[in-house]
Amino acid sequence: MTFAEQVLWQELRSWRMSGRKFRRQHSIENFIVDFYCAAERLVIEIDGTVHDTPEAIANDKLRDEKLRNWGYAVLRFRNDEVLENLEAVKDKITSFLKVTSS
Repeated sequence: MTFAEQVLWQELRSWRMSGRKFRRQHSIENFIVDFYCAAERLVIEIDGTVHDTPEAIANDKLRDEKLRNWGYAVLRFRNDEVLENLEAVKDKITSFLKVTSS
């Protein structure tokens, strides 16, 4: 895991939003996702600069599309978002979880 993934994992694994649990490095079909919440079918991806190339951007878009077609929601965050504003990342995740549970 990258440092940003480690930071977010420390939060997710101890964070029990209405009993929801997160897994890390979870396999879905032929993909390994950074984090996964089975109760919400939520995938969380943390992206570094390797995701900035045109090829990586296209691959991520295709991957997200496939995951959504299979019924998963996908939230993507940048490494710097996690490291510089972890509370905002957690707020976005919380907002998603509240919206889907309503």
